[in-house]
Amino acid sequence: MKADMLAPAAVLILWSLVMLFWMAFSRFRAMKAAGGDLKGARPGGRGQDLDGVLPERANWKAHNYTHLMEQPTIFYPAVIILAVMGASPVDVFLAWSYVLFRIIHSVYQATVNRVAVRFPLFLVSTLTLIWLAVRAVVVTLFATGTV
Repeated sequence: MKADMLAPAAVLILWSLVMLFWMAFSRFRAMKAAGGDLKGARPGGRGQDLDGVLPERANWKAHNYTHLMEQPTIFYPAVIILAVMGASPVDVFLAWSYVLFRIIHSVYQATVNRVAVRFPLFLVSTLTLIWLAVRAVVVTLFATGTV
């Protein structure tokens, strides 16, 4: 396996944890500011139930954390497949590009959150992910190794 192909995945895992703690800190601060009185929050509810209860800015980090638990679930196996099968330098570059655009997207969504800017960041990362997914299919479907 090539560590240079796995490193972007490791960085995205760490970034996801940074967002988890940023989300928790932001939400706890918002709950404290509300005096612990979260009208509309249900006992035993889920984090998404805080939408409309906490200020929007406090929830932006949670929305991004959710995004980091969705699309990257395609990124991780694609990276592993490419690392096992033999990643090209272009694959490594695109994996780092994906991670960079996801981090930029995270910071922007958590702080400014204008869809007109967020969407192009998301689109570029998605196109990068499509390339990696197609490459993962190609290197496995057309592998010439022996069993």
